[in-house]
Amino acid sequence: MKTLEELNLVDDFLVNSLTSHKIYGEQSARYILECILRRQIGKLTVVPQRFFCGENTETHGIRLDVYLDEENGEIFDIEPDQNDGKEEIVSLPRRVRFYHAKIDAGNLTAGDTYGSLRNVIVIFITTYDPFGLNRMVYTIKNGCIEVPGLEYEDGAQTIFLYTRGREGNPPEELKQLLHYMEHSSIENAPSENLKKLHRMVTAVKRDGEVGLAYMKSFEREERIRKQGEAEGRKAGLEEGKKAGLEEGLQEGKEVEIIKLGSKFGKSDAEILALLQEELQITEEQAKQVLEKYGKTLDL
Repeated sequence: MKTLEELNLVDDFLVNSLTSHKIYGEQSARYILECILRRQIGKLTVVPQRFFCGENTETHGIRLDVYLDEENGEIFDIEPDQNDGKEEIVSLPRRVRFYHAKIDAGNLTAGDTYGSLRNVIVIFITTYDPFGLNRMVYTIKNGCIEVPGLEYEDGAQTIFLYTRGREGNPPEELKQLLHYMEHSSIENAPSENLKKLHRMVTAVKRDGEVGLAYMKSFEREERIRKQGEAEGRKAGLEEGKKAGLEEGLQEGKEVEIIKLGSKFGKSDAEILALLQEELQITEEQAKQVLEKYGKTLDL
Protein backbone atom coordinates (compact mmCIF):
# COMPACT_ATOMS: atom_id res chain seq x y z
CA MET A 1 0.00 0.00 0.00
CA LYS A 2 1.67 3.21 -1.17
CA THR A 3 1.68 6.57 0.53
CA LEU A 4 0.63 9.60 -1.50
CA GLU A 5 4.29 10.60 -1.87
CA GLU A 6 5.10 7.19 -3.37
CA LEU A 7 2.42 7.34 -6.06
CA ASN A 8 3.41 7.62 -9.73
CA LEU A 9 1.37 9.03 -12.60
CA VAL A 10 0.39 5.51 -13.68
CA ASP A 11 -1.56 5.35 -10.40
CA ASP A 12 -5.03 6.49 -11.33
CA PHE A 13 -5.58 8.52 -8.14
CA LEU A 14 -2.54 10.73 -8.82
CA VAL A 15 -3.15 11.30 -12.52
CA ASN A 16 -6.78 12.09 -11.75
CA SER A 17 -5.78 14.51 -8.97
CA LEU A 18 -3.22 16.21 -11.22
CA THR A 19 -5.38 16.64 -14.31
CA SER A 20 -8.40 17.83 -12.31
CA HIS A 21 -6.43 20.19 -10.05
CA LYS A 22 -7.82 23.72 -9.93
CA ILE A 23 -4.41 25.25 -10.76
CA TYR A 24 -2.48 22.61 -12.72
CA GLY A 25 -5.25 20.50 -14.25
CA GLU A 26 -5.72 21.84 -17.74
CA GLN A 27 -2.06 22.60 -18.49
CA SER A 28 -0.87 19.19 -17.29
CA ALA A 29 -3.59 17.39 -19.26
CA ARG A 30 -2.78 19.41 -22.38
CA TYR A 31 0.93 18.60 -22.15
CA ILE A 32 0.26 14.88 -21.77
CA LEU A 33 -2.15 14.86 -24.72
CA GLU A 34 0.10 16.94 -26.97
CA CYS A 35 3.06 14.69 -26.22
CA ILE A 36 1.04 11.56 -27.04
CA LEU A 37 -0.75 12.89 -30.13
CA ARG A 38 2.05 15.20 -31.37
CA ARG A 39 -0.31 18.04 -32.19
CA GLN A 40 -1.76 21.08 -30.49
CA ILE A 41 -4.79 20.68 -28.27
CA GLY A 42 -7.40 23.40 -27.70
CA LYS A 43 -9.06 24.54 -24.48
CA LEU A 44 -9.89 21.55 -22.31
CA THR A 45 -12.59 20.84 -19.78
CA VAL A 46 -11.53 18.11 -17.36
CA VAL A 47 -14.20 15.86 -15.88
CA PRO A 48 -12.53 13.72 -13.16
CA GLN A 49 -13.88 10.20 -12.82
CA ARG A 50 -16.72 10.69 -15.30
CA PHE A 51 -19.52 8.19 -14.70
CA PHE A 52 -21.71 6.72 -17.43
CA CYS A 53 -24.40 4.73 -15.65
CA GLY A 54 -26.10 1.63 -17.00
CA GLU A 55 -29.61 1.86 -18.40
CA ASN A 56 -30.88 0.24 -15.20
CA THR A 57 -29.57 -1.54 -12.12
CA GLU A 58 -28.95 -4.74 -14.10
CA THR A 59 -26.73 -3.23 -16.82
CA HIS A 60 -23.09 -2.24 -16.61
CA GLY A 61 -21.83 1.33 -16.26
CA ILE A 62 -18.29 2.72 -16.36
CA ARG A 63 -16.11 5.17 -14.47
CA LEU A 64 -13.55 6.92 -16.65
CA ASP A 65 -10.33 8.03 -14.95
CA VAL A 66 -9.57 11.23 -16.90
CA TYR A 67 -12.30 12.48 -19.26
CA LEU A 68 -11.21 15.48 -21.34
CA ASP A 69 -13.54 17.55 -23.50
CA GLU A 70 -11.79 19.76 -26.07
CA GLU A 71 -13.71 22.91 -26.96
CA ASN A 72 -15.01 22.54 -30.53
CA GLY A 73 -12.88 19.44 -30.86
CA GLU A 74 -12.54 15.86 -29.71
CA ILE A 75 -13.24 13.87 -26.56
CA PHE A 76 -10.38 12.06 -24.83
CA ASP A 77 -10.30 9.42 -22.14
CA ILE A 78 -6.98 8.63 -20.44
CA GLU A 79 -6.85 5.34 -18.53
CA PRO A 80 -3.69 4.40 -16.59
CA ASP A 81 -3.90 0.64 -16.16
CA GLN A 82 -1.75 -1.76 -14.15
CA ASN A 83 -4.20 -4.70 -14.13
CA ASP A 84 -1.85 -7.21 -15.75
CA GLY A 85 -3.78 -10.38 -14.99
CA LYS A 86 -4.17 -12.75 -17.94
CA GLU A 87 -7.95 -12.47 -17.99
CA GLU A 88 -7.85 -8.65 -17.82
CA ILE A 89 -5.39 -8.42 -20.73
CA VAL A 90 -7.39 -10.83 -22.92
CA SER A 91 -10.60 -8.87 -22.31
CA LEU A 92 -9.00 -5.44 -22.83
CA PRO A 93 -10.21 -4.95 -26.45
CA ARG A 94 -13.80 -5.68 -25.39
CA ARG A 95 -13.42 -3.35 -22.44
CA VAL A 96 -12.35 -0.60 -24.83
CA ARG A 97 -15.26 -1.42 -27.13
CA PHE A 98 -17.65 -0.90 -24.20
CA TYR A 99 -15.97 2.39 -23.23
CA HIS A 100 -16.41 3.78 -26.73
CA ALA A 101 -20.05 2.69 -26.78
CA LYS A 102 -20.87 4.36 -23.45
CA ILE A 103 -19.02 7.58 -24.34
CA ASP A 104 -20.84 7.80 -27.68
CA ALA A 105 -24.22 7.08 -26.11
CA GLY A 106 -23.61 9.80 -23.53
CA ASN A 107 -22.81 12.38 -26.21
CA LEU A 108 -25.67 11.86 -28.67
CA THR A 109 -28.76 13.64 -27.46
CA ALA A 110 -32.29 13.13 -28.72
CA GLY A 111 -32.78 14.76 -32.11
CA ASP A 112 -29.08 14.77 -33.03
CA THR A 113 -27.99 13.07 -36.23
CA TYR A 114 -25.30 10.38 -36.24
CA GLY A 115 -23.10 12.75 -38.20
CA SER A 116 -22.89 14.99 -35.13
CA LEU A 117 -21.10 12.32 -33.09
CA ARG A 118 -17.76 13.71 -32.00
CA ASN A 119 -14.41 11.99 -32.45
CA VAL A 120 -13.40 9.99 -29.40
CA ILE A 121 -9.86 8.86 -28.56
CA VAL A 122 -9.45 6.39 -25.70
CA ILE A 123 -5.86 6.20 -24.42
CA PHE A 124 -4.68 3.34 -22.22
CA ILE A 125 -1.30 3.77 -20.51
CA THR A 126 -0.13 0.36 -19.31
CA THR A 127 2.84 -1.02 -17.41
CA TYR A 128 2.34 -4.36 -19.21
CA ASP A 129 2.50 -5.19 -22.93
CA PRO A 130 -1.14 -5.63 -24.05
CA PHE A 131 -0.24 -7.44 -27.28
CA GLY A 132 3.18 -8.95 -26.59
CA LEU A 133 5.08 -7.20 -29.41
CA ASN A 134 7.20 -4.88 -27.22
CA ARG A 135 5.81 -1.79 -28.94
CA MET A 136 5.38 1.43 -27.04
CA VAL A 137 2.49 2.57 -29.25
CA TYR A 138 -0.42 0.52 -30.61
CA THR A 139 -2.96 2.65 -32.51
CA ILE A 140 -6.30 0.96 -33.22
CA LYS A 141 -8.86 2.15 -35.79
CA ASN A 142 -11.68 0.38 -37.59
CA GLY A 143 -11.11 -0.59 -41.24
CA CYS A 144 -12.16 -2.88 -44.05
CA ILE A 145 -10.62 -6.37 -44.08
CA GLU A 146 -11.13 -6.94 -47.82
CA VAL A 147 -9.83 -3.50 -48.84
CA PRO A 148 -7.24 -2.40 -46.25
CA GLY A 149 -6.71 0.93 -48.00
CA LEU A 150 -10.42 1.81 -47.97
CA GLU A 151 -11.05 5.06 -46.11
CA TYR A 152 -13.36 4.32 -43.20
CA GLU A 153 -13.56 7.14 -40.69
CA ASP A 154 -16.01 6.55 -37.86
CA GLY A 155 -14.33 8.96 -35.45
CA ALA A 156 -13.30 6.23 -32.99
CA GLN A 157 -9.66 5.62 -32.14
CA THR A 158 -7.84 3.78 -29.35
CA ILE A 159 -4.19 4.18 -28.42
CA PHE A 160 -2.41 1.69 -26.15
CA LEU A 161 0.84 3.00 -24.69
CA TYR A 162 3.17 0.44 -23.11
CA THR A 163 5.53 2.33 -20.79
CA ARG A 164 8.46 -0.06 -21.38
CA GLY A 165 8.00 -0.74 -25.08
CA ARG A 166 10.90 -0.15 -27.47
CA GLU A 167 9.85 -1.39 -30.90
CA GLY A 168 8.44 0.94 -33.55
CA ASN A 169 10.82 3.88 -33.02
CA PRO A 170 8.63 5.92 -30.63
CA PRO A 171 9.45 9.64 -30.29
CA GLU A 172 12.03 10.43 -27.63
CA GLU A 173 9.73 12.86 -25.81
CA LEU A 174 7.03 10.20 -25.55
CA LYS A 175 9.54 7.64 -24.23
CA GLN A 176 10.63 10.11 -21.57
CA LEU A 177 7.04 10.96 -20.60
CA LEU A 178 5.95 7.32 -20.24
CA HIS A 179 9.06 6.42 -18.26
CA TYR A 180 8.38 9.38 -15.99
CA MET A 181 4.74 8.37 -15.57
CA GLU A 182 5.82 4.97 -14.30
CA HIS A 183 8.67 6.38 -12.18
CA SER A 184 7.62 9.92 -11.24
CA SER A 185 10.79 11.33 -9.68
CA ILE A 186 12.92 14.32 -10.58
CA GLU A 187 15.70 11.95 -11.74
CA ASN A 188 13.37 10.78 -14.51
CA ALA A 189 12.49 14.27 -15.73
CA PRO A 190 15.36 15.14 -18.15
CA SER A 191 13.58 17.76 -20.28
CA GLU A 192 12.32 21.20 -19.26
CA ASN A 193 8.75 20.14 -20.03
CA LEU A 194 9.04 17.13 -17.75
CA LYS A 195 10.68 19.19 -15.01
CA LYS A 196 7.70 21.54 -15.20
CA LEU A 197 5.33 18.57 -15.04
CA HIS A 198 7.23 17.20 -12.04
CA ARG A 199 6.86 20.52 -10.20
CA MET A 200 3.11 20.27 -10.76
CA VAL A 201 3.06 16.67 -9.50
CA THR A 202 5.03 17.65 -6.39
CA ALA A 203 2.69 20.56 -5.66
CA VAL A 204 -0.37 18.35 -6.03
CA LYS A 205 1.06 15.75 -3.65
CA ARG A 206 1.61 18.48 -1.07
CA ASP A 207 -1.93 19.85 -1.45
CA GLY A 208 -3.81 19.19 1.78
CA GLU A 209 -7.12 18.64 0.03
CA VAL A 210 -5.54 15.99 -2.22
CA GLY A 211 -4.06 14.27 0.82
CA LEU A 212 -7.42 14.08 2.54
CA ALA A 213 -9.07 12.86 -0.66
CA TYR A 214 -6.49 10.09 -0.90
CA MET A 215 -7.25 9.06 2.64
CA LYS A 216 -10.94 8.90 1.79
CA SER A 217 -10.64 7.27 -1.60
CA PHE A 218 -12.75 4.20 -2.12
CA GLU A 219 -10.15 2.58 -4.31
CA ARG A 220 -7.51 2.62 -1.59
CA GLU A 221 -9.98 1.30 0.95
CA GLU A 222 -10.98 -1.44 -1.47
CA ARG A 223 -7.34 -2.37 -2.03
CA ILE A 224 -6.78 -2.69 1.73
CA ARG A 225 -9.87 -4.86 2.08
CA LYS A 226 -8.88 -7.16 -0.77
CA GLN A 227 -5.33 -7.43 0.53
CA GLY A 228 -6.64 -8.38 3.95
CA GLU A 229 -8.99 -10.98 2.51
CA ALA A 230 -6.20 -12.49 0.40
CA GLU A 231 -3.88 -12.73 3.39
CA GLY A 232 -6.66 -14.29 5.42
CA ARG A 233 -7.35 -16.94 2.78
CA LYS A 234 -3.64 -17.67 2.33
CA ALA A 235 -3.15 -18.28 6.03
CA GLY A 236 -6.26 -20.43 6.16
CA LEU A 237 -7.86 -18.34 8.87
CA GLU A 238 -11.07 -19.52 10.42
CA GLU A 239 -14.12 -17.29 10.65
CA GLY A 240 -13.14 -15.99 14.07
CA LYS A 241 -9.68 -15.09 12.85
CA LYS A 242 -11.19 -13.35 9.80
CA ALA A 243 -13.21 -11.20 12.15
CA GLY A 244 -9.95 -10.32 13.91
CA LEU A 245 -8.38 -9.34 10.57
CA GLU A 246 -11.27 -7.02 9.80
CA GLU A 247 -10.87 -5.47 13.24
CA GLY A 248 -7.17 -4.90 12.50
CA LEU A 249 -7.98 -3.19 9.22
CA GLN A 250 -10.51 -0.96 11.01
CA GLU A 251 -7.89 0.03 13.59
CA GLY A 252 -5.44 0.77 10.77
CA LYS A 253 -7.93 3.14 9.21
CA GLU A 254 -8.49 4.91 12.53
CA VAL A 255 -4.76 5.50 12.89
CA GLU A 256 -4.48 6.69 9.29
CA ILE A 257 -7.24 9.28 9.72
CA ILE A 258 -5.67 10.70 12.88
CA LYS A 259 -2.15 10.82 11.39
CA LEU A 260 -3.21 12.45 8.14
CA GLY A 261 -5.49 14.94 9.87
CA SER A 262 -2.63 15.97 12.14
CA LYS A 263 -0.19 16.16 9.22
CA PHE A 264 -2.38 18.74 7.48
CA GLY A 265 -2.89 20.83 10.57
CA LYS A 266 -6.44 19.79 11.38
CA SER A 267 -7.72 20.62 14.86
CA ASP A 268 -8.99 17.94 17.24
CA ALA A 269 -12.54 18.99 16.41
CA GLU A 270 -11.89 18.58 12.68
CA ILE A 271 -10.25 15.17 13.22
CA LEU A 272 -13.25 14.10 15.30
CA ALA A 273 -15.54 15.12 12.44
CA LEU A 274 -13.42 13.13 9.96
CA LEU A 275 -13.53 10.07 12.21
CA GLN A 276 -17.30 10.30 12.47
CA GLU A 277 -17.74 10.73 8.72
CA GLU A 278 -15.30 8.06 7.57
CA LEU A 279 -16.04 5.40 10.19
CA GLN A 280 -19.76 6.13 10.50
CA ILE A 281 -19.53 6.37 14.29
CA THR A 282 -20.97 8.67 16.95
CA GLU A 283 -19.19 11.69 18.38
CA GLU A 284 -18.62 9.85 21.65
CA GLN A 285 -17.08 6.87 19.83
CA ALA A 286 -14.86 9.24 17.81
CA LYS A 287 -13.64 10.82 21.05
CA GLN A 288 -12.75 7.38 22.40
CA VAL A 289 -10.77 6.57 19.22
CA LEU A 290 -8.87 9.87 19.38
CA GLU A 291 -8.13 9.38 23.07
CA LYS A 292 -6.99 5.81 22.40
CA TYR A 293 -4.45 6.68 19.68
CA GLY A 294 -3.83 10.43 19.94
CA LYS A 295 -1.51 10.21 22.91
CA THR A 296 0.53 7.27 21.67
CA LEU A 297 1.04 8.16 17.99
CA ASP A 298 4.11 10.07 16.93
CA LEU A 299 2.16 12.80 15.13
